[in-house]
Amino acid sequence: MTWTVGTYLVYLLVTVPLTIWVATTLSRNGRVFLADVFAGDEGLTDAVNKLLVVGFYLLNLGFVVLFLRINDPVEDLSGLFDTLSVKVGVVMLTLGALHFLNVYVFNAIRRRSRAEGLRTAPVAPQGFVPPAPAYPR
Repeated sequence: MTWTVGTYLVYLLVTVPLTIWVATTLSRNGRVFLADVFAGDEGLTDAVNKLLVVGFYLLNLGFVVLFLRINDPVEDLSGLFDTLSVKVGVVMLTLGALHFLNVYVFNAIRRRSRAEGLRTAPVAPQGFVPPAPAYPR
């Protein structure tokens, strides 16, 4: 086995479990945030949470696989660490950026939902009430 193949294996052994751990953590801890965004609708919260996890896996594992390729052959252990540090670092930065993008989008949805809640009347209209006479009788 060459150093390049070893680098591929170590890269996959680090990035795939890292992606799974991040997705699991975000799903578990983000559920509370989603429940707040969707005003406690448990069904919608769970559905969106699962869809986000699937999208997260597709996007990040796709990126991990596309970023797998190494242009220059790895010659020794030092080259393995150099290559891995760049590749794993880029994957971690991408995971972090996507996490903050998700938080930003759902926070915007939550803000808009709360703003709409403030615009609605606190009491439902009771029907037509004729205006009071201008002069007392």
